[in-house]
Amino acid sequence: MTATEPPVLILGGTGEARELAAALVAEKIACVSSLAGRVSDPALPVGEVRIGGFGGADGLATWLTRHRCTTVVDATHPFAQQISRNAAEATTATSAQLISLRRPPWTPGPDDHWTVVADIGEAAAHVGTRVRRVFLTTGRQDVDEFAGIDDSWFLIRVVDPPTGPLPHRHRVLRSRGPYRLDDEREIMRTNQIDTLVTKNSGGALTSAKLRAAADLGVEVVMVQRPAPPDRGHAVTSVDDAVLAVRAAIAGQVSTRQSSP
Repeated sequence: MTATEPPVLILGGTGEARELAAALVAEKIACVSSLAGRVSDPALPVGEVRIGGFGGADGLATWLTRHRCTTVVDATHPFAQQISRNAAEATTATSAQLISLRRPPWTPGPDDHWTVVADIGEAAAHVGTRVRRVFLTTGRQDVDEFAGIDDSWFLIRVVDPPTGPLPHRHRVLRSRGPYRLDDEREIMRTNQIDTLVTKNSGGALTSAKLRAAADLGVEVVMVQRPAPPDRGHAVTSVDDAVLAVRAAIAGQVSTRQSSP
């Protein structure tokens, strides 16, 4: 591709999205990485970056049309439901190709003690059944679901500080992964954690907490992933996403060259 070719739009914010942007830039494939702007100091990918929302599915469709973009890679977090729905609707409206890059979910091993729940509300209800010392790693937007639990103590790990209501007994720990297994064990030991609450985001960046929980006999309350939109070509690795982008571009080039 040349600089005049339509860009591939990467809906990003994940490590996989950054890896994909680097791979496409290395192959001289024009791309734009879009970040929602919810993190104050995000890790930026190489190449062109835009920060901020599009204005829903209609706004995204308008952006795709304006930039002649016919390939979109949804490489957002597995729990970023709204942008994934918007991507499905916008690519349907514009006939753009949608590639969905989702890392595989975590699965429990023989030493794990998981309680699988459907959503954050169910996780909070489960935690509230007895007094606990909780390591809460679900992100700042979900902390308010636990605000009404007064008996348990929470270690709340976030990148940016929570803005909503907090549990009465808590400490906020601001940090960004990746996390080392020894450090995760030490955090849980030092804070006498008996319950880890997390989302099944998958990937290696934050998986050390699961191994640490298994080693220490800590219960894991695991929030299941929401079902993704039923549209697009699904891949589970950056390498497969690159192949899918190449195939999409080849199809577009072939179509343009065969047009009268």
